[in-house]
Amino acid sequence: MTAADILKDLKNRKFKPLYLLHGEEPFYIDQVSNYVEHQLLSDAEKGFNQTVFYGKDTDLMSVLNSSKRYPMMADYQVVLVKEAQDMKWGKDDEDKKSINPLLAYLENPLPSTILVFCYKYGKFDKRKKTYKAIEKNGLIFESATLYDNKVPGWIESYITGKGYRINQHASAILAEYLGNDLSKIANELEKLMLNISAGQEITLEHIQNNIGISKEYNVFELQTALCQKNAFKVNQIINYFEANPKANPIVLVLGNLNNFFSKVLACHYVKDRSNLAREIGVNPYFVKDYEQAARSYDYGKTMNIISYLREYDLKSKGVDSNAEDGALLKELMFKILH
Repeated sequence: MTAADILKDLKNRKFKPLYLLHGEEPFYIDQVSNYVEHQLLSDAEKGFNQTVFYGKDTDLMSVLNSSKRYPMMADYQVVLVKEAQDMKWGKDDEDKKSINPLLAYLENPLPSTILVFCYKYGKFDKRKKTYKAIEKNGLIFESATLYDNKVPGWIESYITGKGYRINQHASAILAEYLGNDLSKIANELEKLMLNISAGQEITLEHIQNNIGISKEYNVFELQTALCQKNAFKVNQIINYFEANPKANPIVLVLGNLNNFFSKVLACHYVKDRSNLAREIGVNPYFVKDYEQAARSYDYGKTMNIISYLREYDLKSKGVDSNAEDGALLKELMFKILH
């Protein structure tokens, strides 16, 4: 099931006695967790029937004792364990001398309790008996990290779901700058939409005015200028970066360029160019840029550029250099272009 499927069931009052929400991407785990915490019970019911634990501040027996209680003046009680990855789960094994209390409860959960574990920033071990017991008697949702090439599409879908529109170029710029942290992206999009009338198309101008990403002088445009070996444009952009270091920190610039040229290097290994976007993991909208970059920089030069990027990453951190970030970027651009 997707997070949307789970939320739909919760809204329709179709509950499971056990939920395990786990995975590298916290956005969907938080989305379901927030609904469970704030919407499942009425304010009057929450006082006696809702308990919220935090993994590092609780223990297994406290969670189980709460889970075994019956609801008061309500059909259900909710037990929510946030940051469950920090909780000590105990031994997973059973033997004749002792009974695993967690496993015993998971094998026979109380139907009137909704017990939710939010296990973030990693996957729960699927080999464990606890996992299999939850899978058998409840519901498990894995929130996987979104691949970089899928982020622009996710942005477009999120915007559409809120009643707005956004063009591909604008969504790609946002993805390029914000990365694949969905919580961060959603937060920026929510702030952006506060300043735009519902139904409007979000443009680069909106992004520039509200998020601070220049539509002309950004890492994406720098990549395009490097593809074209347009030294004049490259220097214009680098001068802008030097004048606006907080908006364009060198660590962000180097990280994006390293990601870009790593994919350019991958282009040199792809024999069947008909599926290039899928092979190197980029949005099809930008395939032409990577193809042009691969033509502009042969395999050997691309390898050198990646080496330069690592060298200047170290220099930006003070290794064998005390130069300002702007000067380092200018040196780096010269080496890339020549």
